[in-house]
Amino acid sequence: MKRERERGLTCPQEPNDAGVKMRLDQLGGALVSGFQLAALFVIGGTIVWAAAHDYLEMMRAGRAKLDEILLLFIYLELGAMVGIYFKTERLPVLFLLYVAITSITRFLAVDLKELPIEHVLFGTGAILVLTLAVLVLQLAARKAASRDATLPGVNPELARGTRDWIHD
Repeated sequence: MKRERERGLTCPQEPNDAGVKMRLDQLGGALVSGFQLAALFVIGGTIVWAAAHDYLEMMRAGRAKLDEILLLFIYLELGAMVGIYFKTERLPVLFLLYVAITSITRFLAVDLKELPIEHVLFGTGAILVLTLAVLVLQLAARKAASRDATLPGVNPELARGTRDWIHD
């Protein structure tokens, strides 16, 4: 049996294999966490670099147009998303919706005069749908928080934290 084990001819369900699997799982988890941390720093740095570059261009020009200001808001929302993910390891879905709404608004504000009416209607319709999605998520979070607060043995202060699932 010992020779078979050394040659790899036995069933891999030996007690020692569980320890190896556990160590490999820990290593995989550490590698994924390390990658996420590095990626967050790269993304955050890129957002800061792009925002600073665009801001300096506005300062050099001596003026800021509406589309440039809206672009700064997009950078702010993206930076907030990275910060929230960095602190909580949760991706705030609402911020993605805010970025989409701001991006479409910026597109419409910049190109409104050249756009066919259909594109303007599609853009404003998309903003309406995204705004309704924000409303639905907010209402669902409020309902979940109030439902959890009424459960026996649930601390109402802690129940307010149930809104966090909306931001995942």
